[in-house]
Amino acid sequence: MNKDINITPVILCGGKGSRLWPLSRSTYPKQFITLTDSESLFQQAVMRVRRLRAIDFNINDTLVVTNEEHRFIALEQLKKLDDTSAKLFLEPVGRNTAPALTMSAMLAQQDNKDPVLVVIPSDQIIRDTEVFAQALSSSIKAANEESIVIMGITPDKAETGYGYVKHDLKAGKFNEFNVEQFTEKPTLEKAKEYVESKKYLWNSGIFIVKASIWLNTIKLLRSDIFETTLDAFKKNIKDNQFIRPDKDNFSKIPSESIDYAVIEKCNAAGIPLKVVPLNAGWSDLGSWDSLWSFGSKNEKGNVTHGDVVIEDTKDSLIHSTHRLVGAVGVKDIIIVETADAVLVTNRKNSQGVKAIVAKLDIENRTEGAYHSKIHRPWGWYMTIDEGKNFKVKRIQVNPGASLSLQKHSKRAEHWVVVKGTAKVENGDKEIILTENESTFIPLGELHRLSNPKKVPLEIIEVQSGEYLGEDDIERIEDNYGRKTND
Repeated sequence: MNKDINITPVILCGGKGSRLWPLSRSTYPKQFITLTDSESLFQQAVMRVRRLRAIDFNINDTLVVTNEEHRFIALEQLKKLDDTSAKLFLEPVGRNTAPALTMSAMLAQQDNKDPVLVVIPSDQIIRDTEVFAQALSSSIKAANEESIVIMGITPDKAETGYGYVKHDLKAGKFNEFNVEQFTEKPTLEKAKEYVESKKYLWNSGIFIVKASIWLNTIKLLRSDIFETTLDAFKKNIKDNQFIRPDKDNFSKIPSESIDYAVIEKCNAAGIPLKVVPLNAGWSDLGSWDSLWSFGSKNEKGNVTHGDVVIEDTKDSLIHSTHRLVGAVGVKDIIIVETADAVLVTNRKNSQGVKAIVAKLDIENRTEGAYHSKIHRPWGWYMTIDEGKNFKVKRIQVNPGASLSLQKHSKRAEHWVVVKGTAKVENGDKEIILTENESTFIPLGELHRLSNPKKVPLEIIEVQSGEYLGEDDIERIEDNYGRKTND
């Protein structure tokens, strides 16, 4: 019976997604962006696992592995799915997927006896969720019989960026196959050979394994990862939905992927390794070209988004977020427009976008990491103009949310309400402002902005002063536990 199997979903939500710049940036990477549907890739991953409830599995609370910087983004997107019970394991530094899964297994065993972990990357797309649910059900049943299970994708081309899983041709009772060989990112010649043989599948990055099996395996094959992760786990701190491992100990964990640390070594160590085929329209959206391949095309092979006008254009992707984008007489082109950056490349070179991001980082350009719209746990703000001694921001505060009680030592602020209702604490006064009303916050005055209503509040903030950096904030009280300018 499926109800006899306990499942803990583990959503891996790290990574920068730099190949999808300028839409994806390190402070708001691709897994949190809405690219194809009404939900983000992260939200889609959470919803896929939910479908298992229809197959009568016993599903525990979701465990999300992310970092401190993205904690409020993930939490807000979970709330939009009415998922208020998920736990967020916050990595203080990135240590790749093997330590993330090891810590997750330790956390899962804390709350449940020995659940099957369904480990899903948050930056993938799967078209056919019903087929996915059925293949995942088979994978869970196979993993419940003490195997490590990989979900494998039937390759449709020779791709050098994926791991290849060679399997035998004898399906087990759950449509699982024994893994004979695992090869990470082969040469093009080898990839062509693998695809032609029909014996290889792509590694999807989706793993299904019992918590105890994973912990025993990582302890056997990489005791250094196991022991250092255990040290960090023993000193974890729980803060409502947030779980924080000990930073000093976590920083000592070797950085290694699940593939390199364990999967490639399983056969030699005699550890049962299985693969279940998944043919459900899978893509990891690793580049703009892959998004073009996955997208809905017009009769000339174009994929467009936003305010786009094209003429005599073929096999191109044009994505606009703020302004009209026109294209004439081009083919196999990628054009991506955001408020502060525009990308132009041909499709075959779209993997090279990562090099642009690296150059921006070297030059200390903010556009590599930050959007013009900066998300905060209470809402967002966008700088719309700035110059010597002034800055103008558009600020939106979510219903019921509040900024911190704070003061500034180097700037004053003028607030104008353009939408909704604002509650303003200004020194020893508390006032209510509605549309077209304003107030002034003197330099050094203690203040707080709140939204008391059930609709978003929007204001225009004009800052004036000798220094207008985001670090000129002294927080006195904060509803989100922040002590810095995040």
